[in-house]
Amino acid sequence: MADDLFKALADSTRRTILDELAERSGQTLFEICSRLSMKHQLGMSRQAVSQHLAVLEAAGLVETRREGRYKFHDLNTAPLRLITERWPPPDPSGPQESTS
Repeated sequence: MADDLFKALADSTRRTILDELAERSGQTLFEICSRLSMKHQLGMSRQAVSQHLAVLEAAGLVETRREGRYKFHDLNTAPLRLITERWPPPDPSGPQESTS
């Protein structure tokens, strides 16, 4: 699961898609494509955006739901907690290493 997460985050286009979903969750593929084109000047085919969304979904960062004939994409930040739990910040009140 961690490998899928890092793979998904490694691509700048996928990070941009996540930024867009963070700003407004629950977008359709058409809405995401439009926002990428207009806001970020990323001229990508719907198929290319769909493939990026599939990678994000496999990593658990995007969840989809169907309502009638529409498919909505929602941001899921829960997998990001795996990163912070894996490498927690050092405890500032813990023992200090000697520099001498």
